[in-house]
Amino acid sequence: MQIDKETIKKIAHLARLDFEEKEEKNMRKSMSDTLTWVEKLNEIDTTTVKPLIHMSHEINVLREDIAEEPLDHNRGLKNAPAKDADYFRVPKVLE
Repeated sequence: MQIDKETIKKIAHLARLDFEEKEEKNMRKSMSDTLTWVEKLNEIDTTTVKPLIHMSHEINVLREDIAEEPLDHNRGLKNAPAKDADYFRVPKVLE
């Protein structure tokens, strides 16, 4: 599949890429080669292949969910690096 100049400019704009004319030619060739390779995948008969649901056969091992006493206010603030009477103190991140 061939990628034309306008398509590469549109993709570059969407991806917020900025490159020179020489790089544009290399990018266009690289994208065309990639799309040609991906098109070859359409030639493969996958009618007998089951859809992939999970990437591995591993199963998550989770602990049993047991209700416990909630953390009280003082214990929650005990190891905080910065706090006042009732809250965690964090650096200001917005003006």
